[in-house]
Amino acid sequence: MSPCPATAFLLIPLLFCALSCCNGALPQALVLNVTQDSATLQYIAQIQQKTPLQTERLVLDLTGDFLWVQCDNATYKSSTYRPVRCRTALCKEAKSIACGDCFGPAAPGCSNNTCGVFPENTVTRTMTGGDLSQDVVAAYSTNGKNPGPKVTAPGFAFSCAPGFLLQGLARGAAGMAGLSKARLAPPTQLFGASASNRKFALCLPSTGSNTPGVLFFGNAPYFFLPGIDASQRLSYTPLLNNPHYKNQYFIGVTAIQIGGNSITIDPARLKFDSEGKGGTKLSSVVPYTTVATPIYSAIRDAFVKAAKARNITRVASVKPFGACFDTKTVLSTRIGPSVPTIGLVLQKNITWSIFGANSMVQVSNGALCLGFVDGGADPVTSIVIGTHQMQDNLVQFDLAASRLGFSSTLLGSETTCSNFNFTSTA
Repeated sequence: MSPCPATAFLLIPLLFCALSCCNGALPQALVLNVTQDSATLQYIAQIQQKTPLQTERLVLDLTGDFLWVQCDNATYKSSTYRPVRCRTALCKEAKSIACGDCFGPAAPGCSNNTCGVFPENTVTRTMTGGDLSQDVVAAYSTNGKNPGPKVTAPGFAFSCAPGFLLQGLARGAAGMAGLSKARLAPPTQLFGASASNRKFALCLPSTGSNTPGVLFFGNAPYFFLPGIDASQRLSYTPLLNNPHYKNQYFIGVTAIQIGGNSITIDPARLKFDSEGKGGTKLSSVVPYTTVATPIYSAIRDAFVKAAKARNITRVASVKPFGACFDTKTVLSTRIGPSVPTIGLVLQKNITWSIFGANSMVQVSNGALCLGFVDGGADPVTSIVIGTHQMQDNLVQFDLAASRLGFSSTLLGSETTCSNFNFTSTA
């Protein structure tokens, strides 16, 4: 079997190079399991990397431009590791502005004439220098119903990073998996910049779930037991291009409703300005939707008023939340606590409905709190949609079509993000 040509990078899907170049079998999709760390509330995906293959736990980061892992202190051992040299085509794809040398013994993360990049821990907002590198990665293909055969790539690009960058991440995490629009982030690196299946779908398990959620890359139906194709439940809104944060996922919120009634908001805050401030984006490292103070106050006050009309009793607030309620006065339903629905009205006049399972947080046996957080008077982004609001929602990031698909809660369809069947058919 002849080796794949070196020109394959970003011209054909590198992950499937050995398959697509050599025997023509190109998987349409990949699948990874996703779990939540109970201490940090971060979401972790498991990939296989190195030779021999080892499982790496990586914190998911929707704003990260590439995958990065710790390499220093002899933590990275692989017979197939290789650094990316300065001024190569791959280094240019990374938009590198640095070329590094190392004065210690040659090792992963320490070599001369190496393409320099800047891995970032977006939890602690720490950035440092790192070496662009390549190595084997592996994942399972899928037909959307089960995992299929494992496929590998000999030259997946990632960054080595020093161990201190792990501070603030979940225990046992080896780094972060960037999922942004950048060319070296997995969605584009896996399938190529012009591929029609350059998309991924995220279905996060609920807090406390003992079974994983799922991350799909590529084209596939998204089946959850008992045989529900959640792709048929998606509504779509455009992904917006913020020139100052061009690789992040912004959407156009045009109004916010509480219990079906629109609240009064300065419309200027719902758009990003010439400096990129304002607007709405999605984050996988922010646990609860964080909102600029003027918008947060309007949401909180309208929610409290609508809850009172349902005879729901307010109790003392529990930080970081600003409105909490007596659980004895809140009924339970299939889609969570029976509270006023929060609606994000989006471009194309569609609404992302946030029901009780995603709007409320149980902080004690006696108190439920509105799971939105005050982000301050003048944050960079007016609304950052957090992971609690995405739990048990299928969210598809379609980079090829520049649109976001969302299902709203799957609980109403009598399934959850934990109901993907990870039993392999290979």
